[in-house]
Amino acid sequence: MAATTPSGAGRRGGRPRLSRSADFDRVFREGRSFATRHLTLHVFGRSADESVTPDSPEGTELPRLGVSVGRRVGGAVERNRVKRVLREAFWAVAPGLPERCDYVVVARPEASELARRGGEPAFEAELRDLVARSGLAE
Repeated sequence: MAATTPSGAGRRGGRPRLSRSADFDRVFREGRSFATRHLTLHVFGRSADESVTPDSPEGTELPRLGVSVGRRVGGAVERNRVKRVLREAFWAVAPGLPERCDYVVVARPEASELARRGGEPAFEAELRDLVARSGLAE
């Protein structure tokens, strides 16, 4: 029988995520958005007192990521695969993004096709294109 692990211990690197509905709502309402055929990137800058997350070391200002993949993308297996690939692609692009921001990546229905055809490199290229067009890159 497998041993149980503490919450979040299975995640690689303990990357900060948006998990509360209120955080997603704030990014959607007050942030800026940039879109391509496959993805929409929503960005919201946090204030200095909101920068430290409960699971990050004191004083860090790491970006937080939320991913939204609706049913129009596909069944549960397909949606979970798209989410997993999107997260990895985002963290590959993240070093060039401003810190102290919340990011929500929304997969459009065509994202399923992109995931099957190109996988993580295709999503990474799409995210880099979004970042370049938005002027977010540092």
